[in-house]
Amino acid sequence: MANVTVYNMEGNEVGTMELNDAVFGVEINEHLVHLAVVRQLANKRQGTQKAKTRSEVSGGGRKPWRQKGTGHARQGSIRAPQWTGGGVVFAPVPRDYEVKMNKKERRAALKSALTSKVQDNKLVVVDSLALAEAKTKEMQRVLTNLKAEKALVITAADDKNVVLSARNIADVQTATVNTMNVYDVMKHNTVVLTKDAVASIEEVYA
Repeated sequence: MANVTVYNMEGNEVGTMELNDAVFGVEINEHLVHLAVVRQLANKRQGTQKAKTRSEVSGGGRKPWRQKGTGHARQGSIRAPQWTGGGVVFAPVPRDYEVKMNKKERRAALKSALTSKVQDNKLVVVDSLALAEAKTKEMQRVLTNLKAEKALVITAADDKNVVLSARNIADVQTATVNTMNVYDVMKHNTVVLTKDAVASIEEVYA
């Protein structure tokens, strides 16, 4: 099992913690991580874009000029795609961009993402994040003490003070064990976990 240092909010070492290899020490599957990221980004798309084809634009009911003898190229409608105001060729229509992924694959991808952060020394464990009130300055001080830049802060349960304190800090995002995902883990340089969050993750995913 991998051993990681546990820090307090002042950035001082207060102990060590063993991480469960079933979650934080798996063989990294880059393909599943990539698939999970593609799935999440695709599923966020609304798919509501729409443009009109030549059969849907108004006008163009008659031939603009006769077939021969004008010196112009032959034209059948002023709403053909080559005309200004004409229809769009292969116009986009509302569609569903959903990408499906098996539950076991999603779990394996998340484990791979967490393992990669452990191997890169980009996973920081803090004994607790107990903020007396919602203050951005206080949260920034804690992250500076932990040397966590562009951080994803994961707590075991929803903590209003942590969420409100972090939401105005650039490149910092908060999540709970239930809402964390592969894309957010990979997007941020550092993952900050509370001890309770680590225990909860190991309980759910081990």
